[in-house]
Amino acid sequence: MMQDVRFASVEAFLAYLPADERAIVDRLRAVVRETVQEAEERLSYNVPYYRRHKDICFIWPGSVAWAGKTKQGVILGFTQGIRMNDPHGYLDLSGRKQVGMHVYHDVSEIDAPLVADYLAEAVRVDEQGAAARAQGRKGAA
Repeated sequence: MMQDVRFASVEAFLAYLPADERAIVDRLRAVVRETVQEAEERLSYNVPYYRRHKDICFIWPGSVAWAGKTKQGVILGFTQGIRMNDPHGYLDLSGRKQVGMHVYHDVSEIDAPLVADYLAEAVRVDEQGAAARAQGRKGAA
């Protein structure tokens, strides 16, 4: 297990990663930025999260401890995965109530158009949630 660290910035996070994970993270970050240009990137739970109205996705490399444990590969997680259409069986829910994930072990596994489709679906779910919250506020007024 690698040491438990706290990153002050995304740049510090990136500098920490082993080369194989860094390549995967860099490619996934590029696809997220190209697909969801308006998303804000910030560190949360010590990894990059991407937010519009609410968090839509995150990138979690195995060398950064999750619940005190390190893993293999890099996870692309969707915070509202349970609400997303998943026609390709891309998302692994593994009994989780909300978050859907896909694990990459090599940069060559990243199908950028497929990832972009799932990011667009995550944006749709985010928009739907924002509209429902706005409607709820109108109904309460």
